Amino acid sequence: MDKSQDTAQFVAPPWVEEGSTFWFPVQSSTVAPQVDWLFHFILGTSTVFFLLIVGLMIWFTVQYRRRPGAPLLESPHHSTALELTWSIIPAMLLIPMFFWGFIGYVEMRTPPEDSGDNEIRVTAKRWAWLFTYPQFDGFASDTLYVEEGKPFKLTMISEDVLHSLFIPAFRVKQDVVPGRYATTWFIPTRPGEYTLFCAEYCGKSHSDMLAKVVVYPAGERAEKLTRVIEIEEKETPPLERGLKLYNRRGCAQCHTTDGTAKVGPSFKGTFGTQQKLADGSTITVDDNYIRESILEPNAKVRGGYRAQMPSFKGQLKDSQIEDLILFIKSLNEDKK
Repeated sequence: MDKSQDTAQFVAPPWVEEGSTFWFPVQSSTVAPQVDWLFHFILGTSTVFFLLIVGLMIWFTVQYRRRPGAPLLESPHHSTALELTWSIIPAMLLIPMFFWGFIGYVEMRTPPEDSGDNEIRVTAKRWAWLFTYPQFDGFASDTLYVEEGKPFKLTMISEDVLHSLFIPAFRVKQDVVPGRYATTWFIPTRPGEYTLFCAEYCGKSHSDMLAKVVVYPAGERAEKLTRVIEIEEKETPPLERGLKLYNRRGCAQCHTTDGTAKVGPSFKGTFGTQQKLADGSTITVDDNYIRESILEPNAKVRGGYRAQMPSFKGQLKDSQIEDLILFIKSLNEDKK
């Protein structure tokens, strides 16, 4: 019997997506049914024993409570049969739990050989995800583009602190540790759009560290992703490209466009102004300062803010930096 069929009894409430269970979103990868089945088995077993133990505890408490005038009864000291029972039965349940969990873990940690053909490089930093596609001339995006029915391997690294890549619909979760590469893989089974989270608290804007996962139907990824690249790099006006970079490369998590200070200073009305630095000196916010701040963010830190911005050196082309500068300049128009 297909293990996934066992989860059918956990019917989702009416306010969640059709096909979801009470605990999980719709199964959208090959490992999802196995993860769900094991979770529900452990949950069901734990629930049965919780009710049994608590029920017996309440019954014994009431049945053998002390009554006025009743003599004290001597408690039994040892029962071999009872001790064997409460040792063997849990062991018989724990062994298959471990076995199924171990088999699933090994499967999730061992990517198939052909997954290397679809490797995607992932960079995590506060507070954004960057996905680089070697098969598409190093195209980089904040969206993860994959395809139904094919294995995809993610090779990940963090530029600052511990992060954790988590795609609930795929039942995939892997910590991303600074200083070393981590890998995970999956085979999507349903075309559509899903949300990717950071599941490890990584700072003030941790909850904003989201990304979109797009699963194309089988055989359509190459054509559609090529079209995405054409639109983003050739057909989009520079100012609009700058706005997209601001939102996609994590700038929006720290720098607002409405004048409100966040983790970093706001971009609104800042171009061309004189600003004090943390060391007491003063600089002019011009093209060179913005470029230097993008590539060497800790070289000249604005006064009142901490030096915690990651470097984008090697991640942004000169043309992209120019698009960002153009976007920041455009935020001065409200001051005129």
